[in-house]
Amino acid sequence: MNAPQNAPSGSNLPPAPEPREDFALVGETLDNAVHAAMARFTGGLSPAALANAYADWAMHLAFSPGKQMELGIKLARKWARLARYMGACAAQPGAAAPCIEPLPQDKRFAAPEWQRWPFNVMYQSFLLNQQWWHNATTGVRGVTGTNEDIVEFTARQMLDVVSPSNFPWTNPVVQARTAATGGRNLTQGLSNMLEDAEREMRGQRPVGAEAFEVGRDVALTPGKVIFRNRLMELIQYAPTTGAVQAEPILIVPAWIMKYYILDLSPQNSLVKYLVAQGFTVFMVSWLNPGADDRDISFDDYRRLGIMAALEVVNAVVPGAKVHAAGYCLGGTTLSIAAAAMARDGDDRFATVTLLAAQADFTEAGELRLFINESQVSFLESLMWSQGALDTRQMAGAFQLLRSNDLIWSKVIHDYLMGEREPMVDLMAWNADATRMPYRMHSEYLRRLYLDNDLAEGRFAVDGRPVTLADIRAPIFAVGTEKDHVAPWHSVFKLHLLTDTDLTFALASGGHNGGIVSEPGRAKRHFRVLTKLAQDKHLDADAWWATAPLKQGSWWEEWSAWLAARSSGFVAPALMGSPAYPPLADAPGDYVRRR
Repeated sequence: MNAPQNAPSGSNLPPAPEPREDFALVGETLDNAVHAAMARFTGGLSPAALANAYADWAMHLAFSPGKQMELGIKLARKWARLARYMGACAAQPGAAAPCIEPLPQDKRFAAPEWQRWPFNVMYQSFLLNQQWWHNATTGVRGVTGTNEDIVEFTARQMLDVVSPSNFPWTNPVVQARTAATGGRNLTQGLSNMLEDAEREMRGQRPVGAEAFEVGRDVALTPGKVIFRNRLMELIQYAPTTGAVQAEPILIVPAWIMKYYILDLSPQNSLVKYLVAQGFTVFMVSWLNPGADDRDISFDDYRRLGIMAALEVVNAVVPGAKVHAAGYCLGGTTLSIAAAAMARDGDDRFATVTLLAAQADFTEAGELRLFINESQVSFLESLMWSQGALDTRQMAGAFQLLRSNDLIWSKVIHDYLMGEREPMVDLMAWNADATRMPYRMHSEYLRRLYLDNDLAEGRFAVDGRPVTLADIRAPIFAVGTEKDHVAPWHSVFKLHLLTDTDLTFALASGGHNGGIVSEPGRAKRHFRVLTKLAQDKHLDADAWWATAPLKQGSWWEEWSAWLAARSSGFVAPALMGSPAYPPLADAPGDYVRRR
């Protein structure tokens, strides 16, 4: 404390201490720098989080003699099963029944070559070992649920590395290919690997992605950019019908992805489909942020994105309410905007559609394994040093969630078999990733994932909390059966948070493929059921048993749902308005920035 101004000269007051704020700032900067350097080495994963999880598991396992005895007995039984299987194979080659079957989604050992000696024993012993480790890492009393999930997940990832399918000397399919080609598959595979590594170092897109250029091969639906600010461009698509529904559609994609997943090739473009059904469609195209955009906040995406776009749509189509639709993180933000509008008496939304969008994050799937206090703090240091989360750093986490499909299958197919997976529009889009601003991503992870503020009524907009229960516009929500980003049970929790008519559709496919589900595509189905505001609640399992199964695309169901909640057909609106004249042709400039 500084001496008062009227203190006498020569006073015995103690000297003022050094300002602690300077030391704290220096210490924080040093910590951030060290953590950022470590994060680059570990791919953004926190060593402390992993160490804590394994310490929790190991300590409780060490003091659980009953669990240890159980694991010992299981190990002996598995060795006995494998021994009997080996004996049966020796007595009746090719006729012995497997002692363990792969999980339904595991196709690594489906080829008939795996049933020959000794490869059958290799893959059977691997599966038994994998099953034993699952038993060892789960069901240990006292281990917290999150730590158990982390240990089980990392053990599974490490085992997948040493799967016999990943090595040419233990993979009979690769060996047969090598014999048939005289080893040219391995030569070509090495060439493929070196080409991929060079493209990765140069920051180039994967082989074949150049065949899907934005504005030339994808994102082709005609339209105009009619508004632009520092965060987004707004596209208005040209009508293709003589009359259109009076209420336009405003689509808000996630900024973790580029918008044209909803406007891929003409045959699978959701935008083109909606326009053909007689809807006036507007699309937000987000800026791909860089280091200079580090201070963009989560609320900026609501204000400068959704609310700014809504003002423009109201000017182009005056006097009409708006069908709002949001995808993934864009849907989460749309639900927040809709709740804030409802709280403030703003009823400009005719309906709200949420595509694979979560509002309650307590069951957010294996992605939550990468989101705890230690991990988020570690990630914040990395973003602090860069200004944004890089695309490759985000892609690594998503690839780990489906490592067999996204990592090891590529190793086998491209590098061991020497073949190339044909590039398609969805794969090319997936490689055209975006960055995430430092401040926004930190707020998103902490307020939604860590603290679950939206579901628990603490999420504030303009200084006051919002709740989805205030929304009165009818809601159409879509989950997908194989979603590893927004599991459908998590999306389904909208039933617990809303107090309006809610139509929930569960589509076949995953987070992206289940949404891009155009009519006429083979083997597509969905379940759909409407819960009116006054209806009793059904839990997810009861809903699954009750909701009718329909073949085909959920797009048709949604289009009919929107049409039933529209007021009729009118003449198409002009492109833009006097206040918002067209600035450029679709797809605009922001979507092309890398």
